[in-house]
Amino acid sequence: MSSKPTVGNDTSVQPAADCSASDRELSLTRIIAASREKLFRAWTEPELLKQWFTPRPWTTPIVEVDVRSGGANLIVMRGPEGNEFPNRGVYLEVVPNERLVFTDAYTKAWEPSAKPFMTVVLTFEDAGPGKTRYTARVQHWTSADREAHEKMGFHAGWGKATDQLEALVGKL
Repeated sequence: MSSKPTVGNDTSVQPAADCSASDRELSLTRIIAASREKLFRAWTEPELLKQWFTPRPWTTPIVEVDVRSGGANLIVMRGPEGNEFPNRGVYLEVVPNERLVFTDAYTKAWEPSAKPFMTVVLTFEDAGPGKTRYTARVQHWTSADREAHEKMGFHAGWGKATDQLEALVGKL
């Protein structure tokens, strides 16, 4: 089978042989004792995002969001030594209290980024009274990007940030 997409009457597109979704995805799922609405707010309200988004001792001093399909965001992470890491992206899909999809493949106004790295798919599903199944799927452009993100500390970092998220929504 060819690794090139087929054209013509066949509408299926075959993925490249070395690019399976599992080779490019990292994920985190957790049951959180809070409503879907509270979790969605924590992801979409700048003052809430600043409180939990980066694992301490990192901070998030700047959060600008236009939460709508096609809307841009800017989240600046600051390390303990004061170095800042701006992250720009665009929301691809916004379903209030259910799903939020954003990517760094674009910056503002659908301008392509210099180096796309990931697309994040967040889902908020009912998990019983007062509980939400929170899933963060991070899809990378290449398996090398996924490996780099894993080495940067994806599991520990996103896990700690999710602990902070859970603590925050427990107070809302």
